[in-house]
Amino acid sequence: MAWLMLFVAGVFEVAWAVSMKSTEGWTRLRPSLITLGLMAVSFYLLSRAMLQIPIGTAYAVWTGIGSVGVAFLGIAIYKEPVTAARLLFIAMIVAGIVGLKVVSDLPARPAV
Repeated sequence: MAWLMLFVAGVFEVAWAVSMKSTEGWTRLRPSLITLGLMAVSFYLLSRAMLQIPIGTAYAVWTGIGSVGVAFLGIAIYKEPVTAARLLFIAMIVAGIVGLKVVSDLPARPAV
């Protein structure tokens, strides 16, 4: 359940990051309140996920989901450029997220 909460927290991070553009520098009240609400949900779910997932892993996965999601929405909505290099680095972030999930499920070994 913690991983599901972390994923949903990441989705809300994408939502608030994208919605922040419509606040126009926090000068529009309604979009600003919506963005703050999305932030609150995202941070709450992240904090709940951190009860079971190590902080470093949870935060890295959360920011990774946000980075990848916002990058793709920037391409899809705001017509940001699509380059091979950009897609490669987005893929590297995804690989890092998957890697952290895989190693977090392995049994811990004592340090030598």
